[in-house]
Amino acid sequence: MPPLRPWSPIPIDDAGEPLDELPATLWRLEPHPYQRLGAPYGAGASPFRLRRGVIVRLKTAQGLLQQQQPHWRLAIFDAWRPLAVQAFMVRHAFREACRERSLDPDAAGPAQAAVAAEVDRFWAPPSPDPATPPPHSTGAAVDLTLAEADGRPLAMGGEIDAIGPISHPDHYAEAPPGSEAADWHVRRLLLVGVMAAAGFAQHPNEWWHFSHGDQLWAWRCQEPQALYGAVAGEG
Repeated sequence: MPPLRPWSPIPIDDAGEPLDELPATLWRLEPHPYQRLGAPYGAGASPFRLRRGVIVRLKTAQGLLQQQQPHWRLAIFDAWRPLAVQAFMVRHAFREACRERSLDPDAAGPAQAAVAAEVDRFWAPPSPDPATPPPHSTGAAVDLTLAEADGRPLAMGGEIDAIGPISHPDHYAEAPPGSEAADWHVRRLLLVGVMAAAGFAQHPNEWWHFSHGDQLWAWRCQEPQALYGAVAGEG
């Protein structure tokens, strides 16, 4: 059993907002990466949905970005995830991480346990307990990056979902001025700046993950309760 997150004890008082489809003004990175892997979303279920209030804040963040970089835009990698998809992706991430280290993912040993612990730092367990929902299952969390006006993602110094220190938001903070790595750090700072100004909190381990209203957000913003719990896709 993975350890609870520091935000897990925070109570949830769900605001009851529905999931809405992202508007056309917010760029989607398609084909959707998890659907392409065969993740079980179910017939007609769209991963590009978020709680209504979260979408409003995303649009605000994009406006703030374009005040500073008029030819850039936010690019949405992933949004809402049902629990079945969360479970599928945790298994996939573990097996891929084992493969990269030439380990048998079906064996049980200290090396596999170490991989599982590392994966757990980036992928929330697919808890069915309504008191501890995975952030993406609440419709309050979004994975995103910066892109050119035509939707081409900008280099950020690491791929979304990469397992390891390269994904930490400040990984390039000590990069030499004028280097490519320093540019990556500036872009990460710009992303977190506009998202924070719109009311989002960043995952401490992931430069791409932001949320508003879930338990992680409440923990990072020192709010007494979360606004969104797990939500079914038909909402």
